[in-house]
Amino acid sequence: MSTDVTLVLTPRQASNETFLKDQAIRSLGLKASDVGTVHITRKSIDARRGKIQINIGLRVFGKDETIGSYFPKFDYKNVFSKPEVIIVGSGPAGLFAALRLLELGYKPIILERGKDVSNRKRDVAMLNRNKSLNADSNYAFGEGGAGTFSDGKLYTRSRKRGDINRIISAFHLHGAQDEILYEAHPHIGTNVLPRVIVNIRKTIELHGGVFLFNSKVVDLVVENAQAKGVVLDDGQILRANGVILATGHSARDIYQMLWQKNILIEAKPFAIGVRVEHPQALIDSIQYHGIPRGDFLPAASYSLVDQVNGRGVYSFCMCPGGFIVPAVSGDNQIVVNGMSPSARNSQWANSGIVVEVRLDDIAYLSNYGPLAGLEFQMQMEQLAYQHKGGDGFTAPAQRLDDFVASRISNMHPKCSYYPGVSSSPIHEWLPEGIAKRLQNGFKLFDRRLKGFITNEALIVALESRTSSPIRIPRHSETLQHVQVKGLFPCGEGAGYAGGIVSSAVDGERCAEALAQWYAPK
Repeated sequence: MSTDVTLVLTPRQASNETFLKDQAIRSLGLKASDVGTVHITRKSIDARRGKIQINIGLRVFGKDETIGSYFPKFDYKNVFSKPEVIIVGSGPAGLFAALRLLELGYKPIILERGKDVSNRKRDVAMLNRNKSLNADSNYAFGEGGAGTFSDGKLYTRSRKRGDINRIISAFHLHGAQDEILYEAHPHIGTNVLPRVIVNIRKTIELHGGVFLFNSKVVDLVVENAQAKGVVLDDGQILRANGVILATGHSARDIYQMLWQKNILIEAKPFAIGVRVEHPQALIDSIQYHGIPRGDFLPAASYSLVDQVNGRGVYSFCMCPGGFIVPAVSGDNQIVVNGMSPSARNSQWANSGIVVEVRLDDIAYLSNYGPLAGLEFQMQMEQLAYQHKGGDGFTAPAQRLDDFVASRISNMHPKCSYYPGVSSSPIHEWLPEGIAKRLQNGFKLFDRRLKGFITNEALIVALESRTSSPIRIPRHSETLQHVQVKGLFPCGEGAGYAGGIVSSAVDGERCAEALAQWYAPK
């Protein structure tokens, strides 16, 4: 029978598998001959008191035991001739809805406005080179959704929503590295995740599911207050036994379509801010108290949050050893995001630093109804475009210390943002309520992380897609839209998730709810 044990080790010790097994056996008072596999169940770094320790959990199995029974099982059925369900969007919510439908005996038809991963890579490369933007194939749209070329952070606080282990295990089953099964903040990496996404697609297609790329949904077929299908931009009408709407938070045309059809949507709070980029060596020095990282510690990260004048100011999507990328999905806008390769081995660390925007902050846009937040988001992205000071997708930037002091930067450090940056007085053109809170927030962060405010750091604008400014309301139990039966709003775009894992969990829940609704009574 397996036994769990927790060890506190040095980074060097924790990296040695033989040492781990020996220590586990010794700690439990067992004989080596009675032990089979020793499996890592969790791993985290504790550097709070200036001494770096690794907390590591191990599960020790007897010599005749196997570890297979301790992982979720997936029973993907042959669904070639089963009832069809339309899924709009192939991000984590859409993909995991499709995988769950296979288990439940339904045939998913996944509609993706963008291209498959292979062809999408070419469009992303052109965007990075500041050459051209394909509005339907970029960092926001295409196979795998916005997460495909982010970096695959698999951390969520939404543990009450569903079985997170199923999500992690499914990623692992489809090619993600072993470490995601036990790291405290698991991360796949932007160089690995596209291959994992393709493997998920192959599983879905192998069992009878269908992917239709370059298939942009422009309308919803509603008959007798029930979703019966969708209309594509080429005029084609597809009908099915329910529609899971998993379009992501950048599909603004979907929100506008729903509003025009008088299908209820609601404004919700969101956040706006900037990306801040430091030398990774500086963040390592701060977080590891000057102790050299060496070969046994990962690139250091941070998580920061404070209240400034009644609004939350916090870090978002922190990318150690990463890059800043252009996340635009339309003309005349500048949007940035961050990503990291699996090794997190670039010379930079970046994170979104954003300010909470509440509905009363944008009350002056009330004539836009539930689209008020969306309008504010668009105006800010256009403002960033106007102040970028260069051609194409170059982005406005300012040294962090200058921003905090309300000074114009005459020069700035080298930046990872490939299309390039131009010096801009970001403190002047950001709305005062956002700029002032960011400035004060950075000061508070510097008290916690001494040296955070430095002329070696750069802020790049605009970070505006942290979450959807709109929620598509649904019944809490059936997960169907409050007005339209058979329509299941899902994931980040519907306002019910905030990352890869929570979106995937919501996708599974919507698939289960659809199956329960559709099943003969």
